[in-house]
Amino acid sequence: MSERVYNFSPGPAVLPEEVLEQAREDLWNIGGSGIGVLEHSHRGKLVDSVFAEAKADCRKLAAIPSEYYVLFLHGGASTQFFMLPANFLPKDGTADYLHTGSWSKKAIQEAERYGRVHVAASSEDANFSYIPTGEQTVCSDAPAYVHLTSNNTIAGTQFATEPRVLDGAWLACDASSDIFSRPIDVQKYGLIYAGAQKNLGPAGVTLVIIREDLLSRPAVRELPAMLRYREHADQDSRYNTPNVFAIYIMGRVFKWILANGGLAEIGRRNRAKAKIIYDVLDASSQFKGTVRADSRSQMNVTFRARSEELESLFIAEAEKQGLVGLKGHRSVGGMRASIYNAFPEKGCEALAQLMREFEARHG
Repeated sequence: MSERVYNFSPGPAVLPEEVLEQAREDLWNIGGSGIGVLEHSHRGKLVDSVFAEAKADCRKLAAIPSEYYVLFLHGGASTQFFMLPANFLPKDGTADYLHTGSWSKKAIQEAERYGRVHVAASSEDANFSYIPTGEQTVCSDAPAYVHLTSNNTIAGTQFATEPRVLDGAWLACDASSDIFSRPIDVQKYGLIYAGAQKNLGPAGVTLVIIREDLLSRPAVRELPAMLRYREHADQDSRYNTPNVFAIYIMGRVFKWILANGGLAEIGRRNRAKAKIIYDVLDASSQFKGTVRADSRSQMNVTFRARSEELESLFIAEAEKQGLVGLKGHRSVGGMRASIYNAFPEKGCEALAQLMREFEARHG
């Protein structure tokens, strides 16, 4: 669609055009019902089918075993920051957290309301420009769980593999910004959560994948119903009225990924897209990446120019050419190209070409 620009926004982010086109039709009349998807009851038969298809496609996409629940919840990752420890961290217990940026910091702060937090590894010493290695990770003796943020949108880092976990502990992951961007072994985790607005859909719904046995454990404290995973699992994610439209879009995105080769093919595409930009950074004297090479994110490419003045000039020039959303996070500055699943390879090529041309003029 020629009127659309290349959207490098870190989120809410680019969605597949095929999904947007289908949604445009279904907003008016979904499934021949004569009613748009926004108007259907969340307990009606049509929404039953939307939920069932979305869950089935999610399971198929990530080979999610039957002993895991797939939940569609409210509140984004920010709610999961406190909902996770509220459910699973006893007052006298300890949870291990891997501190790799702003979002893990927020998760740590919320967990400290409920029990002890042990920072098992941190890259704060170098402005979160790398992912700590296994040798740099020191777990506590008996953690209730181990938490990581798999991809860090602000810092531009990403875990290449899961960290090791002590016997008896389980892994919890905030995968908001790289969920389903590559193959994932769900069985390595007890709980995975992800706000939808990066790779899965619009803001307003959070995907939670949780192992069934965790829900069968005795409660560590009394909680309101809306904060209990067990309640949401028992009510099929409809304890209260859910964001049906966001879940509908998520389901359409699952179908889009499946139709485009699944997670293995999406992972290959994402590596190829990121390489286009990183290759320019590695060869440039004008632009410089901010992340150690072995920790680079395939979702968020962060970089700087030689001066803030040149950065502002580059961002302005990029916007004139239809490359928008490149300004870095306000807390760190610089520039950031967010290239989630639906971002087209041609957009990466256009950015790379502009970077080369800009360097030739201002180098």
